[in-house]
Amino acid sequence: MKRLEDYPDAHLRRFERPPAPPADAVRDIYLIGICGTGMGTLALLLHEAGYHVRGSDAAAYPPMSMLLRRHGISFHEDFDPAHLDPPPDLVIVGNACTPTHPEAAIARAHRLPQLSLPEALAHFFLASRRPVVVAGTHGKTTTAGLLAHVLDSAGLDPGFFIGGVMIGTETSGRIGASPWFIVEGDEYDSAYFDKRPKFLHYRPWAVLLTSIEFDHADLYDDLDDYREAFEQLVALLPPDGLLVAHGDDPTVRQVARAYRGRLCTYGLHTLCDVTVGQVYPTFDGQHFTLLADGREIGRFFLPLSGRHNLRNALAVCAFGLEIGLTAEQLHTGLATFPGIKRRLEVRGEAGGVVVVDDFAHHPTAVRETLRAARQRWPDRRLVAIFEPRSNSSRRKRFEQAYTEAFDDADAVWLSMPPFRHNDQPEDFFDPEAVAAGIRARGIPAQVASDVEALLPLLLEALRPGDVALIMSNGAFGNLHERLLQALSHQSTSKTPQQAHDPFSA
Repeated sequence: MKRLEDYPDAHLRRFERPPAPPADAVRDIYLIGICGTGMGTLALLLHEAGYHVRGSDAAAYPPMSMLLRRHGISFHEDFDPAHLDPPPDLVIVGNACTPTHPEAAIARAHRLPQLSLPEALAHFFLASRRPVVVAGTHGKTTTAGLLAHVLDSAGLDPGFFIGGVMIGTETSGRIGASPWFIVEGDEYDSAYFDKRPKFLHYRPWAVLLTSIEFDHADLYDDLDDYREAFEQLVALLPPDGLLVAHGDDPTVRQVARAYRGRLCTYGLHTLCDVTVGQVYPTFDGQHFTLLADGREIGRFFLPLSGRHNLRNALAVCAFGLEIGLTAEQLHTGLATFPGIKRRLEVRGEAGGVVVVDDFAHHPTAVRETLRAARQRWPDRRLVAIFEPRSNSSRRKRFEQAYTEAFDDADAVWLSMPPFRHNDQPEDFFDPEAVAAGIRARGIPAQVASDVEALLPLLLEALRPGDVALIMSNGAFGNLHERLLQALSHQSTSKTPQQAHDPFSA
């Protein structure tokens, strides 16, 4: 992994922060970047714990902005040093902040106590708990949410902190009353003053390791560098801890081999400790037979599509069996899981077009999401609409992988967000080259310059019966709602035969 000295402006990152006051000495907490998924969830937990919470962010969009407002948490939709007057007892600094961020800089200049998000989560909520850290390149949000739901359904009342909003309960975190606390463990850096992966702060008693595939090319040099972060996480497990590892993943197996504590593997491979027998996909999910150590545990239903979600469910079952949950408890928990927002979430249907939202941005996540969508809507035309928004997902090293990720789509639209002021365009892939590569595989693909250009093109291309699968790890200009509204108001006189399909050109 990179050392602190390897980052630009390292001299700014080596300041000494005043120690954070004890949790019972804090009243007023300010969060810089409060509308991010993780920061917003932390704000909700702090609010639930009785602290006065406020903050700021440059962009506020659903679902987190709505959750914060619903709980009476106020925030500014801009950054200004004046927002920290009067000074809070503690400032929590999101990892999007740079050393020169106006609010971060004033907090540093005035020697205000500061913590990163993972430090704050550990400081306030994990010290007296039994943390279960769900980590991995893919699947950690759904797996963590599913685990929290299954434990709650079994009456264990866990705390949880996940990077997505649970459908139905409309929450992404809760303190809970039992020793169990489920944490989605992110391998991205903690803050500008702490470049360690977030999950190294979480004091794990157990780790569920879902996958390890190179990601975050803006932070890690290569797969070996990336894998080392997960090795460090597993090394934090106590002697009486538990590692639940995805046995189908060779890099996960490599990390797990070094662990000397209790290990349980899961996967679709028959050599795993926990696996499946028969699987029956349906429109609303999948039925499967669960096997543990070669014996049948029972037949279960998971209301999620895709083999990747079946693996997520196996991870939860493996953990549940290890801590003594019964087959009946697992069955009830899995079958009643409402899902996570932005994971193949149907946002609505208008003009005969189903509009679906998904968080996928890594090439593997895009591929698996499309496979799951194809399983769920096998008889519909599947139009993939993709925004590679993050600095990592846009890297040139993923260019070839993206050309191969859309094979289950019937048509593809790409929209590249604008470069930020400090980006180096030569580091990022060429969307026109990706579209050409997709077309070379026999799938129509087009590029739009931005959302404003994309929306009218989609209205021309989409027709009744289509599924419009929109994938981005950001708001994508609120494309989902704008598309639904435009489809609703589109002239009813335009039939599919009269519509212009740019893919046919």
